[in-house]
Amino acid sequence: MEIQDAIREVLYRDWDPIGVYGNAPEDEYDSYIGGIYRLLSSAPSRETVAQTLVKIEKECMGYDQAREEPLLPVADKLLAIDIQPKS
Repeated sequence: MEIQDAIREVLYRDWDPIGVYGNAPEDEYDSYIGGIYRLLSSAPSRETVAQTLVKIEKECMGYDQAREEPLLPVADKLLAIDIQPKS
């Protein structure tokens, strides 16, 4: 659960494309956690992570103006999460 919680926190606090931080449940973006986890497991570049977030914004949320560059800091935070399960 720690990995899921860490991804949830970054998506809710730092990504938050629909601007619900503090005004909606923290699980607002939970449907994307699995895909983000699988992506992080593949050791992607920060650009790949940002491109994935852009793809979600465009294809799932209809935000045609989504751009990769502003999402690079979010990608860095996601990449900083230790995705190795604790034993």
